[in-house]
Amino acid sequence: MQPAVVRITGVLHPDPGWLEWTTGVLSREWGPVARRSETLPFDHTDYYKSISPVLFRTFLSFQGLSGAGDLADWKLFACSVERMSGSDRRVNIDPGYVNGSRLVLASTKDHAHRIYLRDGIFAEVTMRYMRKRWVPFDCTFPDFSSGVYDRFLDEARTDWLSWTSSLGGSWIT
Repeated sequence: MQPAVVRITGVLHPDPGWLEWTTGVLSREWGPVARRSETLPFDHTDYYKSISPVLFRTFLSFQGLSGAGDLADWKLFACSVERMSGSDRRVNIDPGYVNGSRLVLASTKDHAHRIYLRDGIFAEVTMRYMRKRWVPFDCTFPDFSSGVYDRFLDEARTDWLSWTSSLGGSWIT
């Protein structure tokens, strides 16, 4: 048994066409999209400028509950989709999950606040939910700390609460 979570992913993309392409590939593997955030400019860092000088971020959540223990597999698949987008990588995909108390993201980059999972994949608790709001840590990325994604995270958390309630608990086999 493992904790039941709502699988989410952030997609950095240069235009709506690449978002639709990415959504299609991810949906074929992970199932139907449950929620899609508004598309927002991504201008908090220039780290991904090799993808495009102008980038946007859109979040997706996927229907139903998933097992938190599969996070490394999600990131490995996301990396393969990034490679499929071309040798100049047209998208960046950051899978993770939401439950009642946290947002966890997967990364291929090690850092002091990340925990190694396996196969070069790390997990990071990016935000926590307390006192009815999303709260960042000192190492949380500035775009997450700004609160611009809180509405989407609230909706994914609401889905988690609803789906675990209908399941009768927050663990799945």
